[in-house]
Amino acid sequence: MILQPVKVQSNNVSITIAIAAMVMLVLISACSGGDKEMGAAITERDSLPVMDTRGVTTLVSDSGVIRYRINAEEWQVYDRKSPSYWAFEKGVYVERFDSLFQVEASIESDTAYYYDKQRLWKLIGNVHIQNVKGEKFDTELLYWDQNKKRVYSDKEVRIEQPDQIIYAVGFESNEQMTRYKFYKTNGIFYIDEAGAATPSDSLQVDTLQTDTVS
Repeated sequence: MILQPVKVQSNNVSITIAIAAMVMLVLISACSGGDKEMGAAITERDSLPVMDTRGVTTLVSDSGVIRYRINAEEWQVYDRKSPSYWAFEKGVYVERFDSLFQVEASIESDTAYYYDKQRLWKLIGNVHIQNVKGEKFDTELLYWDQNKKRVYSDKEVRIEQPDQIIYAVGFESNEQMTRYKFYKTNGIFYIDEAGAATPSDSLQVDTLQTDTVS
């Protein structure tokens, strides 16, 4: 179809300009709407994991030596987050090996996050730890700083040793969980030969340091 030029009377010029302006606004609005959709897509990519794996069993090395084994029902990696992290939201079980590949400590929890750049673990909910001596630690929140080779918590913790059970609030330890310090103990119960626990005379201590290395 060939468009023919149309003569416009002077009294209709303002109407023609108004229509043209409306057309321009519609076009600009449509273009800006497309930009918003593209921005939303980028944001969505940043919030999605780059890896989502189920039924995981993997070995992790440190300085070229295998030091950890990780078992998890689900493992997600968020590389675009700031800071980036691994998510184990359906639970995780971690074993730490010594130089002879013997398990020197194990940790499990309901949920865990590992911040790979900081090499920092955050374990949440039913956190259970066992060291090479068979001592057991239970708490609801635990941090494991691999750079500083330090494990710590500011929450309530229960420590079960062969001869006693200690209840405390806040503790820190080395990675092997063999040297540790409690910031405030709420109770110490001694276990007799029959397996019964009886409270000690001193039920509260501000700071208690323990070294279980033989």
